[in-house]
Amino acid sequence: MSALEGWEKLTESWAPLKAEDYYPVSGSGATFWKLLREAADARSELEVIRAEGERLLSSPAEELTYSLFSLFRVQGSRLEYERVYFEKRRRLNTFAFLSLLEPESKRYEAALWDAVWAICSEFTWCLPAHVDDKRIVSETIDLFAAETGFALAELSLLLGERLPELLRVRIAELVEERLFRPFLENGPYHWEELTNNWSAVCAGSIGSAALLLMEKEQDHARLARILEKTERSMGFYLQGFGEDGACPEGLGYWNYGFGYFVYYADLLLKRSRGQRNWFREDKVRRIAGFQQKCFLGGRLVANFSDTQPYGSVHPGLSHYLAERYAEVEAPPAALYADYREDHCSRWAPALRNLIWRDHAAAGAAEWRDGDFTFEDAVWLISRFTAAAGTFGFAAKGGHNGESHNHNDLGQFMLAGGGEFFLSDLGCGEYTRDYFGEARYMYDCNGSQGHSVPRINGHLQQEGEERGASLIRWETSEETCGLELELSGAYEDEQLRSFKRSWVWTKTDLPSLSLRDEFAFIEAPGSLVERFVTPIRPEVAGPGILRFARAGLALELHYDPEQLEAEVEERTYRNHYGKDTVWFALDIRVRQPQVGMGIDFLFKFVTH
Repeated sequence: MSALEGWEKLTESWAPLKAEDYYPVSGSGATFWKLLREAADARSELEVIRAEGERLLSSPAEELTYSLFSLFRVQGSRLEYERVYFEKRRRLNTFAFLSLLEPESKRYEAALWDAVWAICSEFTWCLPAHVDDKRIVSETIDLFAAETGFALAELSLLLGERLPELLRVRIAELVEERLFRPFLENGPYHWEELTNNWSAVCAGSIGSAALLLMEKEQDHARLARILEKTERSMGFYLQGFGEDGACPEGLGYWNYGFGYFVYYADLLLKRSRGQRNWFREDKVRRIAGFQQKCFLGGRLVANFSDTQPYGSVHPGLSHYLAERYAEVEAPPAALYADYREDHCSRWAPALRNLIWRDHAAAGAAEWRDGDFTFEDAVWLISRFTAAAGTFGFAAKGGHNGESHNHNDLGQFMLAGGGEFFLSDLGCGEYTRDYFGEARYMYDCNGSQGHSVPRINGHLQQEGEERGASLIRWETSEETCGLELELSGAYEDEQLRSFKRSWVWTKTDLPSLSLRDEFAFIEAPGSLVERFVTPIRPEVAGPGILRFARAGLALELHYDPEQLEAEVEERTYRNHYGKDTVWFALDIRVRQPQVGMGIDFLFKFVTH
């Protein structure tokens, strides 16, 4: 029996999903929203949603004009169109939640119908950055088109007969025209076999929408075809993870891609009445535990790749996973994402932050301490709490051909007391050039924006073949460490070996020893160690630099006879298009040798 035949046989007996499938067993949807509206521990969150409702009611809705749409093609910028696009999704989400919470309000209901109508009237649900000449617009499916179709399908089910028939019919027509039919007839799409967030979000959203909308007997054959294709893409998505469960794209894309994987898997489990259960897979279990290992204290995140340095958690997704897996921790309440935080205004996680949140499952003030080794990604992350606060250290190997890649083999970061002292710039503003040939000219992507050396004038090169080799790592109660061979990252015929090793000593005021060992065929003309920091270093003595924050400082000790330091203030445009200052600390070797070792000691001190 083929995979498709198996799905056809399975779906023959499936009953449609109902709105009640979304809510706790004890009550209906109306009961759930009434209890949530009256819940004391939900008051602050609902006040934010109501405040957003008042803001949006007093602001005229903007339209997605041709002029905005064409900006990406003309000048490569994305933010202008996306600001209006995502604000329209914010209107949809906000008025939907307020209509569910306060069904008696005609004001919210009218605003919701207008929001649905406006999105149904869009020329395309795709972003301009994802539309090209290789495929006509009506056949293009990107992340946001798929998300939009899923959101409207879910709204149609949850609102039921409240939703005017004209809108309900139009939603079904558009999801068919923009998602189902192209997916089945105009593929394959490039994302169907990608091993990153695209496969999970696009296929997961389409599969979810099909599970919601394809409910009649004559739909079963097409539902089976969509699920067979969706499941195949989900398999590719999981291939992007090693057996260690690490997400090379970083925490932000774990929330995004794995979140949509879970939303789909949950609906599939419910529609199949337990016959298809992705959550039994050991690899899915390990991926589910990734989030709690990424934080370095407070909101600070080990933000390798295109990830923000400050993170939050989706409480709905987190509590859902914690309920399924004993080893997954309920997150600290201080890390819950604010409703306004998602600038893309995605419906699926926002809904589940309300319906999946377990108000009785508040986590500890901080994640539990631990040293976390990811053998496939070659990451080491350590987090521990001492008298002076929570401290974190993270370092990576991997390769320079990862999804959302940065040329960053040997990159590391240090955090303490809720502040970064050595950092990663994370993701910059997404533009046409950012994902084009100029990608590694951006400081946040090229090795010039990471705490790695420039060897004989050379930066690291991109490509999967540019990989780190693990020599050793070790963890104990007192220390943890990692040693890598990193010469493969550089295109320098004179470089024979570059070994970098770290030893992280976990005391009340911890320290990090860093040693770089180089071997050349001939002595290089130059060798410069770079360290990336958000703090301007100050000279504290011969061979001592200090990075000071209120109450805590990091000292860097080095040999001033071997090395000389200089600091350059630089800026980059962050993910939201704002110029952000960072400091490049360059420590030059005075007289490079054929073989040499360079030692640095980073010590936290009270300040």
